[in-house]
Amino acid sequence: MAAAHGRRRRVALPWPMRLRLCVFEAAIDATQRRDGSVNRFLFSLFDRRAPADPRPDAAGVSSTDITVDASRGLWARVFYSPSPSPRPVVVYFHGGGFTLFSAASRAYDALCVAAAAAVVVSVDYRLAPEHRAPAAYDDGEAVLRYLGATGLPDHVGPVDVSTCFVVGDSAGGNIAHHVAQRWTATATTTTTTIDNPVVHLAGEILIQPCFSGEERTESERALDGVAPVLNARRSDLSWKAFLPVGADRNHPAAHVVTGDDDDAELNEAFPPAMVVVGGLDPLQDWDRRYAAMLRRKGKAARVVEFPEAIHAFYFFPEFLADDHRKLVGEIRAFVEECIASKQPTA
Repeated sequence: MAAAHGRRRRVALPWPMRLRLCVFEAAIDATQRRDGSVNRFLFSLFDRRAPADPRPDAAGVSSTDITVDASRGLWARVFYSPSPSPRPVVVYFHGGGFTLFSAASRAYDALCVAAAAAVVVSVDYRLAPEHRAPAAYDDGEAVLRYLGATGLPDHVGPVDVSTCFVVGDSAGGNIAHHVAQRWTATATTTTTTIDNPVVHLAGEILIQPCFSGEERTESERALDGVAPVLNARRSDLSWKAFLPVGADRNHPAAHVVTGDDDDAELNEAFPPAMVVVGGLDPLQDWDRRYAAMLRRKGKAARVVEFPEAIHAFYFFPEFLADDHRKLVGEIRAFVEECIASKQPTA
């Protein structure tokens, strides 16, 4: 294990990054209230947004926004590049403790562009505490239904919804898991046709996903107050905002991994998974337990370790370029391998 369990570990980071982290943490602390609510106007001053841009960037990637369900304000940003052949679809759920950020937040805009070898659909799900669990899960499921029923705009080009991946970081990783579990509960073997596309989950990718429980794990205790971005207080406020009123962290939305004998059942069609773990992330014990649970249930689970990575390290590509490149490369490789495994053998 990469964690320094049982002892406190100094986190060595370049000072310009530490300065950025101080501003980042101050923005979170200033806008999260003790009752779990959020001062959204104040946070908007820190949350830099990027508009959709139909003009291709240097990598040839364009973006466009689509309305999924106007009645609940559900929309998504689609990242695409020209291709004559159908491409897989990545449905992305951003992080932010279930309460912060957007599909338009500049950091997520940049990450989705970097991962846009497939068509990326970044979901602007409803935030807590205005919309508690299971609202975000409902929104994720609604996006998958939309892809099957409506599809994407013609200018995005052809896509293959029978090869779909759910991806999420931090809180978004939690959402991706629950959406995958919901979707595979009603998985169909109906043949895909032009008139009847079937959204099939070929894989899930969870980047430092948020799972929890009333127990404090070794990594949570060892890194609390030492590692930046995420600590017990901020984490608890996020869960307080997201979970149903009165629920504790043993609620099934948070406590996905309960023990060798008590884990929730996974559906037969639950897809192969890649789990990204940071060695300086307090959540790492939960993330490794999650991967182990998948294996106990007979599911394929790949753990990708970033031994020196803090929580949300992908927010800082200018300082952590090697880890950022590795993350994008691992995502693309996993997608390609899952696609290859679907191909019939000669």
